[in-house]
Order: sequence, then C-alpha cells, then structure tokens
Amino acid sequence: MEIIQGVHQIKVPVPGAVDSMNIYLVEGTQGNLLIDTGLDTPDAFGALRDALKFSGFGFKDITVIAATHVHPHHFGLANKLKQLSGAKVALGEIESKFIDTRYGRTEALLKQVKQLLTSNGVPESDSTTLAESSLEVKEFVGVAKPDIILKDGDKITVASQEFKVILTPGHSTGHICFYEPKRKMFFSGDHLLPDIFPHIGYHPQSGENPLADFFKSIEALASLDINFIFPGHGSVFSGFKLRLGELHYYHDQRQREVSRIIESDTKSAYQIAGELPWNPAGDSIQFNKLSAFDKRLAVMETLAELKLMLGQGKAQKVVKENVDLYFAGG
Repeated sequence: MEIIQGVHQIKVPVPGAVDSMNIYLVEGTQGNLLIDTGLDTPDAFGALRDALKFSGFGFKDITVIAATHVHPHHFGLANKLKQLSGAKVALGEIESKFIDTRYGRTEALLKQVKQLLTSNGVPESDSTTLAESSLEVKEFVGVAKPDIILKDGDKITVASQEFKVILTPGHSTGHICFYEPKRKMFFSGDHLLPDIFPHIGYHPQSGENPLADFFKSIEALASLDINFIFPGHGSVFSGFKLRLGELHYYHDQRQREVSRIIESDTKSAYQIAGELPWNPAGDSIQFNKLSAFDKRLAVMETLAELKLMLGQGKAQKVVKENVDLYFAGG
C-alpha cells in the first residue's frame, strides 16, 4: 500500500506475539530501496511478492535491501531477495558482526547466554531450554553477507532523496534508522513503535547498559525535524516528543515496580521477573505462563532495568553462591 507518494508499506505475517511486521519500498528513478525483509517463510515471502505485484513492482525492481538490524524477521529474507533481485544488501557495521555468532557458529554465544541466565537465578534445569529457545527461528533466516557496510552518518541515495543512517542502540546494539530530511521521514525499525514498547534486554551482545544507550540515542533524535515515523510494527505515526515522554514514563513505572519488589530483600533478576506483569501479546500475563523464549526476554528486560538502576544509584548488587542479587537503594 502506497502510504505517501513513493513510499509503500508492506505488512507480512510474523508468528508469535506480534502478528505482522512492516517492510517499506521506497521508489527511486533508477532503482528502489527495500527497508527490512520479513522472515524466510512461505507466508511472509508470498505476502511480500503479492504486495509488490499489486503495486506494479517485481523483485528485479529492488536495487538495495537495507536491514535496520539482524533480528530474524527484519533480516530473514535478505538472502533469497538478493538472489531474486540482484540487489545489494546494506547492513550496519555493528550488526554485520553478529551474523556468524547468531546464525552460523552459535555454540559460543549459546554458552554465554546460558551462563548469563544461571548467574541471574535461572534454575539449571531451565537454563538450557531458555538459552536455546531462540534456535527455532534460525531455519527462517537465509544469511546474506552485506555488500554495503553502513556507519553512523552515512547516506543512501534514492532518486533525489538522501537517507541518513543513524545509529540507534537499544533494541539491538547496532540498530540503525533512516532519516530523509526533505520530507522529514524517519524509518525507525524497532527503535520507535506506536503501540508497544521495544524490547530492550541485557545479554552478551547488548553492551553494559542497553537502556541507557537507548535513551541516549532517543534524546539525540529530538533535534531532528520529523513529520512521519515509519515503524517496523504498527501504523505510521507522528508525535515523536509525545512518544518520547511515554517511553520515559513506562520505564519510570517499571523501575518503581522493581524497586518495590526488592525494597525488603535481595532477589535475582529471575525472581524479580517472576513477580512483574508481562505483556508480550497486549494483555498482561504472569511470568510462569510465558513461553520459554518470552521468559528469556523477560529476564533480560529485567536485567536491563536493573543495570540502569545500578548506574543511577537506585539499586545495589551482591553475589551469593555465584548468583547476582539486587536490592533497592544506594
């Protein structure tokens, strides 16, 4: 669907809590830019093919495929689309370094994730299941080596439009967004979403304080003149500063909940996550009802909140029997 002149939003199905994701085709005079790809599943591929055809395009009309990050549903179809179109794949410099450890030789990363989980209170009997819960989606990712490595401040030109690459860590360490200043368009991937808050978790590839990185990158965007935000999920929206305020409020409330849980006793991230409400599909759900993968995300999100609180002096950490325990206060 052409949502504004020369920009087509294509919704493709995603299994799990989020029903669909957005791919964007940006028209040019001598080629077209595709932003993100969807999973390499028959349903996603068919939806993309049919949407392109409906708008008068084919795969050969794509000249550049740019992924905001290498999470499966944003990067999964890159290899197949590259083969069908002959397009060049563009990827952020940091994200490109994650491809092999996530989709190739995964053993070392899995070991690190399991160690992280056990050191934060996940029982040994569950730690392997949670650590390996992300492997199911590997079969839906066709790995494509990037032809173009993008750095913060680089530009992608499509016809008379110049898209500035902006490094936006948080949801993923090397996540990038694309900003077009003439029409004031901002393609946000999973960095800014209209209806849900992006997952930001602490893990072996996240950096030491991912929430602090996220808010720093969000605040840096405040200087941009943005008319429309084109997110990876949900509808196109505006009101960047309003959404920024909502993000701050959400995480402030989340920290209050964490502080309440650890105000009278030390607890691990796993124990804290078990007492927090979770919202993977829009309705509040108890931790013990979550899938193994969502439990893993919940523990990592809790850790991200705790890392931010440690940095702000709102929490302290002690280690007991090789497990990190947290308590409120400075």
